[in-house]
Amino acid sequence: MDLLILLMLLAFGVFTLKTRDQNRRIALLGSHLGRYQIEKLMESLTEGYLRALGESDAERRAQIWNLLGTTELELCAQFNRFAAGISGVDAADARVSRLPVFIPFVDRLFPGATFDLRQALAIHAQGIDRAAKNELNQPLKNKAFTLSAEMFLMQHTCHWYCRSKTVASARMLARHKTSYEQVLASVSPETRQAYCALIGR
Repeated sequence: MDLLILLMLLAFGVFTLKTRDQNRRIALLGSHLGRYQIEKLMESLTEGYLRALGESDAERRAQIWNLLGTTELELCAQFNRFAAGISGVDAADARVSRLPVFIPFVDRLFPGATFDLRQALAIHAQGIDRAAKNELNQPLKNKAFTLSAEMFLMQHTCHWYCRSKTVASARMLARHKTSYEQVLASVSPETRQAYCALIGR
């Protein structure tokens, strides 16, 4: 009986620490994201790509792609400012545990088991910028596919920072019907190489 009570107290303690840490991280990230319309721009692009790809009229399709180009550049501008703002966050507050689940104080006690959110967002900013400017000279359909993957991977990193890798991957699968592995395979080679080196993959 005493062991059961001890285990219940331990579980409650871990849950409390987890909730407190997650709330702190959400508040920190939210305080920076709240200045921009990044989420709204991402949704506009995702919906716009589907409209463009499903449009049978060539002239109408071209109009949609042109409008999306403006939105892409606006996303780049806002995300670059967001990443620059995050770069000023204290290093201790920017650590992301590489472990798949939350364990209290891992980021403080074992910083070697973490990666830096600031560096990750800088990588995402470069990847989104490259894809939006179509540096690979891809057809518009392929460009949209690559930029979508860059956006989804960035979103995964933000959820990973706030919750855990497991939760972030589950959210991606539920929201975009795409796995973490698929997204990672679909970003530009430059993004994938820099990102994998950062997270120790």
